Amino acid sequence: MPALVLLGAQWGDEGKGKATDLLGGSVDYVVRFQGGNNAGHTVVVGDQKYALHLLPSGILSPGCTPVIGNGVVIDPKVLLSELSGLNERGIDTSKLLISANAHLITPYHQTLDKVAERFLGKRKIGTTGRGIGPAYADKINRMGIRVQDLFDESILRQKVEAALDHKNQVLAKLYNRRAITVNQVVDELLDYAPQLEGFVCDTTLVLNDAIDAGKVVLFEGGQGTLLDVDHGTYPFVTSSNPTAGGACTGAGVGPTRINRVIGILKAYTTRVGAGPFPTELLDEDGEALRRIGGEFGVTTGRDRRCGWFDAVIARYATRVNGLTDFFLTKLDVLTGWERVPVCVAYEIDGKRVEEMPASQSDFHHAKPVYEYLPGWSEDITGAKTFEDLPKNARDYVKALEEMSGAPVSAIGVGPGRDETIQISSFL
Repeated sequence: MPALVLLGAQWGDEGKGKATDLLGGSVDYVVRFQGGNNAGHTVVVGDQKYALHLLPSGILSPGCTPVIGNGVVIDPKVLLSELSGLNERGIDTSKLLISANAHLITPYHQTLDKVAERFLGKRKIGTTGRGIGPAYADKINRMGIRVQDLFDESILRQKVEAALDHKNQVLAKLYNRRAITVNQVVDELLDYAPQLEGFVCDTTLVLNDAIDAGKVVLFEGGQGTLLDVDHGTYPFVTSSNPTAGGACTGAGVGPTRINRVIGILKAYTTRVGAGPFPTELLDEDGEALRRIGGEFGVTTGRDRRCGWFDAVIARYATRVNGLTDFFLTKLDVLTGWERVPVCVAYEIDGKRVEEMPASQSDFHHAKPVYEYLPGWSEDITGAKTFEDLPKNARDYVKALEEMSGAPVSAIGVGPGRDETIQISSFL
C-alpha cells in the first residue's frame, strides 16, 4: 500500500484541502509535515465549509488518523482553538497525534515577527505576522522550545530564559519595545500542557509502523513549491520546505518509503504576499479570477494576486518534487472566457527562456510568453467524467498536462466535496 506526498505546485492556495479530503476515505493517516498557522486549507463538505490552519485535512474523515509532524511549528493557542471549533461542530478530534519534537511558537516569536516586518518597510517580505519565521529561526539556532518541553517545567524555564536573554536585547535596543518576562511566557505555555498531553507521542515510530503494516499514509504540505525556503522565490518564501523532500525530514520517514508525489495545480495562478509573479493580472481579468474563484486567503483574509496559468513554474515543480501526478483544481473558474492565455515561456532581456531562471534577478524581470487556447462557456460543475467536459475544456487540460510534465489524475470542477473528476486513482 502506498505512502503519498500531496503538495502545492505553485505558490500555495491551490486547493490541497480538497485533494486531501478526496483521498480521506481511503487513507489511514494524514500527516502535516511543515509550516504553521500561516497556511490554510478550505474543505467543503455538503453545505458546510471548514477552514483548517494547523490541523491536517484528514481530521474531517472519521476513519483517518491526523498527525502533526515534527517539522511543523505549533501555536498552542491556535491549535486548541481550532480543535474546540471542530468539536463544537460535531467533528471528533480525539485521534489527533502531535510529534513531541515539533517546535512551539511563543508570544515573543509573534512580537518579533510583527515588529521586524514593520521595520523592513518597503522591503518587507509579506509574512502573516504569526511568528512562524522566528520560530523556525530559533529551531535552527538551537534556541527553540519543543512540544515535549511543556511537560518539564525546569527545562522549559531554562530554555525560555536563554531565549529571552537574546530576544529582549533585540526588542529593547533595536525596536524600542518593552521586554517580555520569563514568567509571562512560561505560565502561558504551562497552561497548555494538560490540554495537549493526550495527543503527544513519537509520531515517527507510529508512521513507520503504519507503513510497515500496509496502511495508507498521506503527507500533506502547506504553502507551495515556489514558497520553499530552498527552492522557492527567495527571499519571498516561507521558512520551511513544502517540497517533497520536506515530507521526509518533517515527518521522520525515509525517501524510500514514498510511492507517489502528487502536485496540486490551480487552472490559473495565484500568490499571496510580496515577490515576483510573471503572469500577474492587474486588470479586469485579474479581478474576475479573484471574484469568481473566491481568491482570499484562508488564514489571512488577504486578496490573492491572480494571473494566468504558468507552465514554466509547473515544469519546475515537477522537476524539484519528482511529481508523479497532478490534481488540477478550479477548472470551473475559467468558464466564460473566449480565449484562455497560458504562459509557456518567459522573455528575459530579449531571449526566450522555457525553464525557471536560476537567477533571482532574471526571474524578477521575466515577461510571460503566452499561447492562447480556446475557452468554453458551458457550466462544468456537474461533470462527473472527463468526457462530460466540453471539448475546449478537455483540450485545455491536455495542453496543461503536456506542458507541465506529469499526467493529470483528477480535476476539480467546483468547490464541493463531490465536484471532482477522478481520471485515475492515486492509490
